[in-house]
Amino acid sequence: MNAITTPERVDYQTNPAQYKHWTLSFDGSVATLSADFDENAGLRPGYKLKLNSYDLGVDIELNDALNRIRFEHPEVRTVVVTSLKDKVFCSGANIFMLGVSSHAWKVNFCKFTNETRNGFEDSSKYSGLKFLAAVNGACAGGGYELALACDEILLVDDRSSAVSLPEVPLLGVLPGTGGLTRVTDKRHVRHDLADIFCTTTEGVRGQKAKDWRLVDEIAKPAVFAQKVKERALALAANSDRPADAKGIELTPIKRTIEADALRYQHVTIEINRATRTAIFTVKAPEGVQPSTIAEIEEVGANWYPLELARELEDAILSMRTNELDIGIWLMKTSGDSAAVLAMDQVLLDHQNHWLVRETIGLLRRTFSRLDVSSRSLFALIEKGSCFAGSFLEFALACDRSYHLMLPDDVDTPTITVAEMNFGWYPMATGESRLARRFYNEQPALDAVRAKAGQALDADAAIAIGLVTSNPDDIDWDDEVRIAVEERVAMSPDALTGMEANLRFNGEENMFTRIFGRLTAWQNWIFQRPNAVGEKGALKVYGKGDKAQFDWNRV
Repeated sequence: MNAITTPERVDYQTNPAQYKHWTLSFDGSVATLSADFDENAGLRPGYKLKLNSYDLGVDIELNDALNRIRFEHPEVRTVVVTSLKDKVFCSGANIFMLGVSSHAWKVNFCKFTNETRNGFEDSSKYSGLKFLAAVNGACAGGGYELALACDEILLVDDRSSAVSLPEVPLLGVLPGTGGLTRVTDKRHVRHDLADIFCTTTEGVRGQKAKDWRLVDEIAKPAVFAQKVKERALALAANSDRPADAKGIELTPIKRTIEADALRYQHVTIEINRATRTAIFTVKAPEGVQPSTIAEIEEVGANWYPLELARELEDAILSMRTNELDIGIWLMKTSGDSAAVLAMDQVLLDHQNHWLVRETIGLLRRTFSRLDVSSRSLFALIEKGSCFAGSFLEFALACDRSYHLMLPDDVDTPTITVAEMNFGWYPMATGESRLARRFYNEQPALDAVRAKAGQALDADAAIAIGLVTSNPDDIDWDDEVRIAVEERVAMSPDALTGMEANLRFNGEENMFTRIFGRLTAWQNWIFQRPNAVGEKGALKVYGKGDKAQFDWNRV
């Protein structure tokens, strides 16, 4: 089998009519998301998705299904994740897919899968959407990581079904989507028991799984379905999702894909392959916008903030997977800052309405995708920009920001800090990008808060530390050009490691540890001969050969 190195373009857009791997069903406040992965429908040739093992295509459907539940079915309060296959819940990421994939493919796959799992917990925390893993069969590796992302795990006690993380003994790698971290940080499995659990291939079943805190409850097969229903309804009872609201249909995103550009209604990406850069331009709302819930519901998926979030998510994911050589994303905005601030005010005015809350959530998760993208991010604040409120987050997410200073007060570009910048779109760390920028130092944050609502030119912005540089029109072109040229000349590997360290300062939490360990440990282990060498564990798996390890501890 040939390695997956330069696959054709991956499309992150799908809908339930196109699903090949998941089945969605609804019963009042409970939705059931059932895994029945088509082994012959892998995203790429060279492997079969046996035993509910998954690849990127499976998770693209899962991400879509979650958004369908969030927006199209507000009455749903609990999502039950289970399987339609006999004696198999999910056996994790497809090993043969990992064995034939390029390193970049594996890492991007794990990152997207992480974000999807983290989205379970994000919705549980912010939107009242709860998740129950109904583990009705063997649950291994990434399958157990899927269960770990849920609020509760119910395991069938049939003397054979077990949960396991067999990556270390079986494959010579680590769980790639938060398994080790959630076992300790979330489920508080004792260290020595976790050590045994993660170094055995057969897993842990029944009462022992519950005693070790690997699952919350167990149930005999005869009463399993009833226990699932009881727990799903109990979780639903603690949710504040509306019981009688009408959802909105997530209609297809309008976009045009060109050889060197992606064009949406509100987002445009122009790729310069010679300089290995891409310019993201995000346009502000135009014309009269809905301001009441009735007006918002009437436009549905065409409501500007929701449409923007969906377009931006698709753009980020597409650029990550399909444009590996484009190392710098230059973030621009265009339009009227007042229109952005008016949009923010509508979000704040109706923050407790389920649709507005879900839209803020999608924006929050999408901004977070920027933070964890392994690309250099530079903001260019030029004439016609509108880095205000929610749009200022684009600049705050960047590694650097260049703000043009013009002598003419009429034309000089400005930025505006607003309420949405103070914690409405927290990073994976749980803190705002302003708090990250100033290390939560109160005097600096107070100085920024004092300027909230004011249009700040480049000199005013740099005075309180909100931008990196404030060149005038004489120096602008040269300073930006030199900065970009210097950046693209550096090692992408070193930059990825540096950016990840600098972007996530301050206190760690479960999410940052998951992403950090993926970037560091899995990134390294996935390239070692013990895993991917000619006789590495991933390469010989399923062939009857024994892996040959280099026994040096490094």
